[in-house]
Amino acid sequence: MNKWSKSMLLSSFVFVAACVTINVYFPAAEVESAAEKIVKDVLSDENAENSTDEQSNILDGDNIRYLARQINPLNWFVSSAHAQVDITLSSPAINQITAKLKDRFSVSLKTYLNSNVIGFTNDGLVEIVDASTLGLKDRQALKKIVADENRDRLALYREMAIANNHPEWEAQITDAFVKQWIAQAKAGWSYQNSTGQWVKK
Repeated sequence: MNKWSKSMLLSSFVFVAACVTINVYFPAAEVESAAEKIVKDVLSDENAENSTDEQSNILDGDNIRYLARQINPLNWFVSSAHAQVDITLSSPAINQITAKLKDRFSVSLKTYLNSNVIGFTNDGLVEIVDASTLGLKDRQALKKIVADENRDRLALYREMAIANNHPEWEAQITDAFVKQWIAQAKAGWSYQNSTGQWVKK
């Protein structure tokens, strides 16, 4: 092996080592901003009938950028500083989940929140607060709505972490959404405070 080959090989090792040893930090402010945007979108009073069609288009600009990031060869070796702060808000899975959350909010969840039948929990989910005004049939229907909502919320937090190539961030992403669900709750809605007590906004 000549001197030039040795030099190239050494440079390659140094490059790979540098890539592997880049410090990966949790971009709290950026994730908080991403959660704020998604929650605002879900709780918007202007959720239109076409929201599902818009969200289900997996070839929109956000998804194309998402797919481009996934096939970028550099991502096989390094999580760049840019990628750490450029939080992905959109992927096919995220779009499908947020579309369901928006539709459910418009169709049923908003009514139950307005009447304090359900509220936001301190772990990013929803829970029945007082169903005493509902008949048995309506209570059963509500239990399914709550279960579906919680399943989708958990999936959203998980997919946000996966889409940003850091599954280990799921708990921290969940915390960011917890803050935003409560911060953006409308006046009069119920939510759990940090001690688990139900209070009204």
